[in-house]
Amino acid sequence: MNNTRFATAIHIMTLLAEAPQEWLTSEWLAGSININPVIVRKELSVLREAGLIVSRQGKEGGTMLAKNTDAIKISDIYLAVKNTGVLGKKNNNPNPACPVGKEINKHLNALFSETDQLVLNFLGDKTLQEFLERFR
Repeated sequence: MNNTRFATAIHIMTLLAEAPQEWLTSEWLAGSININPVIVRKELSVLREAGLIVSRQGKEGGTMLAKNTDAIKISDIYLAVKNTGVLGKKNNNPNPACPVGKEINKHLNALFSETDQLVLNFLGDKTLQEFLERFR
């Protein structure tokens, strides 16, 4: 994943964890991250779909965590926003006449899958609470 989606999502989740009883607005969250609130709302939508946050609209609206910080694994956040493998994407059209090209995607699939699993296992051993404690 060669973008900032995971960094944005974990920033959002950490801010929500810091204020567990408050409904934080996308504008407030965006101010901390220093990005456009539209980007925050997009990630909030994905995190809500994953069941990690709840939101309410209106004058008293905002977002808060849907679960206790000990129940949220960093891998849950990663999976919510993951849109490519850790190593990126494979070449869709290698030359089938090439001895490497004709088999490269089969071997890349295995390598990519193994790498993704290592990352998930590593992140799955860490909770949002443990990450939050780094700020204290």
